[in-house]
Amino acid sequence: MGNSSGSTVDDLQAVEMHLWYKKFMTECPSGQLTLHEFKQFFGLRGLDQEANAYIEQMFRTFDMNKDGYIDFIEYVAALSLVMRGKMEHKLRWYFKLYDVDGNGCIDRHELLNIIKAIRAINGNENQEDSAEDFTNRVFDRIDINGDGELSLEEFVAGARGDEDFMEVMIKSLDLTHIMTMIHNRRHSV
Repeated sequence: MGNSSGSTVDDLQAVEMHLWYKKFMTECPSGQLTLHEFKQFFGLRGLDQEANAYIEQMFRTFDMNKDGYIDFIEYVAALSLVMRGKMEHKLRWYFKLYDVDGNGCIDRHELLNIIKAIRAINGNENQEDSAEDFTNRVFDRIDINGDGELSLEEFVAGARGDEDFMEVMIKSLDLTHIMTMIHNRRHSV
């Protein structure tokens, strides 16, 4: 009997859960993933400063109890949200991820750094428009009150109405290549 929201741990099938647990405990026998292990686990090493800061922010967002570790429950909750969650929940999570200073708003500098990091991680820094131009365009389109900051409401409504921005967010947490890598490692053992 699953939850219709599609974003809870209960929605993962028992076999899948067992495989995730086995993988997690193989890679992290202590049962607690540190930031360093998180980067290794997902193959995220040798990143530039902005990409590294983004990964650190992602780690802090996944670390729900703020103890400096990601345990298995936090890990599965994060994967469940990213892979199966409703768009509304994902957008709220993206907002929390992008709001680096935690003040409840995303300013241009925060968004610009996130866009640069996403492009660096995904290997597409050399796009038609610069990260600055893209950031300015997003703010021009979705900063409704023109205060230079995106509130949660502006962010959610704007993301839903701006295909380019939504695509960048989806790519920022595209775990397809990571899932393939984990799947291949599991079958090669």
